Amino acid sequence: MFWVPLLLLAWAAAGLSCARLCLAALRTATDADTAAAEDSGSGHGRDTDRDTGRELTLYEAAFLSGGPHRVADLTLVSMARQRRLLLAHTGWATVVDPQGRDDMERSVLGAIGPGGQSRIAPIRSAAAAAEAVRALADRLVAAGLAVPDGARTTVAGAVRQVQAASVAVAVLGGIALLMPIPDLGAQGQRVPVAASFVLPLVLTLGCLAIARFEAHPYTRWASPAGQRRLGRLAPLDGAADERAYLTAVALHGVDAVRDPDLRAAFADRPSGREAMRRR
Repeated sequence: MFWVPLLLLAWAAAGLSCARLCLAALRTATDADTAAAEDSGSGHGRDTDRDTGRELTLYEAAFLSGGPHRVADLTLVSMARQRRLLLAHTGWATVVDPQGRDDMERSVLGAIGPGGQSRIAPIRSAAAAAEAVRALADRLVAAGLAVPDGARTTVAGAVRQVQAASVAVAVLGGIALLMPIPDLGAQGQRVPVAASFVLPLVLTLGCLAIARFEAHPYTRWASPAGQRRLGRLAPLDGAADERAYLTAVALHGVDAVRDPDLRAAFADRPSGREAMRRR
């Protein structure tokens, strides 16, 4: 039977890719739990997975929700709300107050440059890559609230491999069905061939479905402990105070900005796919 080698290739692709994804997700979860346990033991991370302890800062919530670019967006919106930075609907930022009140604001001002004016898109990119954001990320990873960059890359790569394996299984199955089968005259005899390739296809698709609900959070920024902490920060509907407003921006990005002119200033920001490539 000439289609059997194709079936073996399909099983190999499906089995190896799914095993890699499972191991990557398990390793990521173990590393996050270990980091949280070690930091808790040293006295620095005792609040990472408890109902007591300090609340996340807005910068921390922004990073855990959307990564470095979300931190840059929050800083820009916060400075604009305080009238210390003008964000025009044309996509330009103009400095009003050149004194940054924290490292994040100083990173934004440094990205704008001595001229005091720049387009918002390059400001976001430069501020997101600044040392202040990297230090914030390191603190969150050490506390067990954020997933290390290498872990996100590993799981995302494993998911892509399983997706590729799914396509490969389908292609190999199609080739097998097109191959001549000696001594089998009835077209219905090809059903067992098709059924043989359905099993590895179900394996890969099932693995992707599970990863969507279980491993998918690890491809982003917050660990399970970080996600629980974020859940307690959800702003109340109708809350009008400044803290609630900026919390909504930290959790949901500039789409939560109610001012249409301010929201228009970010209209030329990178698309979601481009932002993921930059991360």
